[in-house]
Amino acid sequence: MAEGLRERKKRQTRQYISDVATGLFLERGFEAVTVAEIAEAANVSVNTVYNYFPAKEDLFFDRSAGVVDRLARWVRGRPSGESAAAAVLRELREEVTAVSPRVGLMPGYARFHQVIEETPALRSRLWALAQEAQANLEQALREETGAEETDNLPHLMAGQLGWVHGTVMTVIAREMVKGRDPGEVSREVLALLDDIEDLLSERVLGYAVRTG
Repeated sequence: MAEGLRERKKRQTRQYISDVATGLFLERGFEAVTVAEIAEAANVSVNTVYNYFPAKEDLFFDRSAGVVDRLARWVRGRPSGESAAAAVLRELREEVTAVSPRVGLMPGYARFHQVIEETPALRSRLWALAQEAQANLEQALREETGAEETDNLPHLMAGQLGWVHGTVMTVIAREMVKGRDPGEVSREVLALLDDIEDLLSERVLGYAVRTG
């Protein structure tokens, strides 16, 4: 369905407010910037900011929706003959090979991560997002395998795949904070993914193979 004019204007307004807020956060730090200052800089009311972003942390993690459903989306979209773990490893390799900003391989990421590290509220929100992503993945695995709610295997598998994703993201953040070239980090993380795959058991690698 084509996006209507009203929906497009709302999306553009939301993105503009987010961009203004991000610029202020990176310049001055998260806690030093108020929602009132963001509203003034974006030429909107404080109520408008809160209409789009219920919490100040939402302004910083404005693309969180794409993050919390990413692992589940990768698993649901895997082709026939591919396991859940293979899908996650393949998608990560594709993102890293492309030196994608979606995994933090971009100039300027160092400052973004630095703001998170110096702000307890953002670290807490990042942890909560990771937990939500893992819960979404577990639900996807249950649906894909038909597992009962009493079956702990989807929970365990989601934890394993969450570890894979979290390890890659942590290493990328650590290296980018050092001011390193994204292309160099990309090559090292591809080797890391090979090591990670070697560490996973056959049971994990062979879990939830799509048959249809």
